[in-house]
Amino acid sequence: MASTSAHGSAPTRIRPSARSRRPHRGIELSRGQAILRGVVLTIGAIVFLFPFYYMLVGSLQREPDPSVAGAFPNPANLTIDNYVAINGRINLIEGLVNSGIFTGGVLLCTVVFGLLAGYALAMLQWRGRGATFALALLVQVVPFQLLIIPLYVLIARNYGLADNYLGMILPFAINSTAVIIFRQYFLQLPKELFDAARVDGAGELRLLWSVALPLVRPALVTAVLLTFIGPWNEFLWPFLITKDASMQPLAVSLANYISNVASSTANPFGAILAGAVVLAAPVVVLFIIGQRYFTATDLGSSVKG
Repeated sequence: MASTSAHGSAPTRIRPSARSRRPHRGIELSRGQAILRGVVLTIGAIVFLFPFYYMLVGSLQREPDPSVAGAFPNPANLTIDNYVAINGRINLIEGLVNSGIFTGGVLLCTVVFGLLAGYALAMLQWRGRGATFALALLVQVVPFQLLIIPLYVLIARNYGLADNYLGMILPFAINSTAVIIFRQYFLQLPKELFDAARVDGAGELRLLWSVALPLVRPALVTAVLLTFIGPWNEFLWPFLITKDASMQPLAVSLANYISNVASSTANPFGAILAGAVVLAAPVVVLFIIGQRYFTATDLGSSVKG
């Protein structure tokens, strides 16, 4: 921008004021915070992922190297022989199938009963609702180990479900944590949606299936992820209820392998890590697929105005 004097002199440039030359400190500050946050998160991710990386590398080593330098092995020392060795002893595929059936049955029961109970506790008015919710909270503080003996007597002796998938699933069929998650999420749903559906003649089951269920997808995925870890890694109850090796989940088979035959292999360290990789891989994949639902929600798209 320029101005011309009255005598026709050359135009003089107006210097910007000191305020206009001042840098945008707020923008620079936010940019610095973003960089710092990215650095901190990157360091945290490396620290968190390093054990998984070390486990994977260790499972592929021909000669075990438990030192820190073993995290960066020579490519010539990498092999899949450890997976072949442990698969020849415990049959990894069979163990994965048993774990999948056990965990899938628990997840199915957890979702069905959790949705029904959570909806009833949040949306329906009935006598004893508060006491039932208090009982669900009380169950959280009772260790499962205290119930093992009566459960074993009831399921194995009275029901005759030893060495049976149903016998493994029954103690975990109802998960109070999932009930609480669904109840709390149902309480956040707009009541106007349900009132409008009731005016149109929809029953409670229709409301649950057509109105509530599409809106609680984040809670559904959260309950599935939190429930999946328990039965997938469960050792004590499947170990007690199954004596047939062909019925045992992978966690039990790996424990038996470590305690009985691992020392007889050429590379026990690598074979154990190979089994740990196979056991942990489905959990990691499931969390990677479902992690975006922890923050996603569709509530806003269901209510206008």
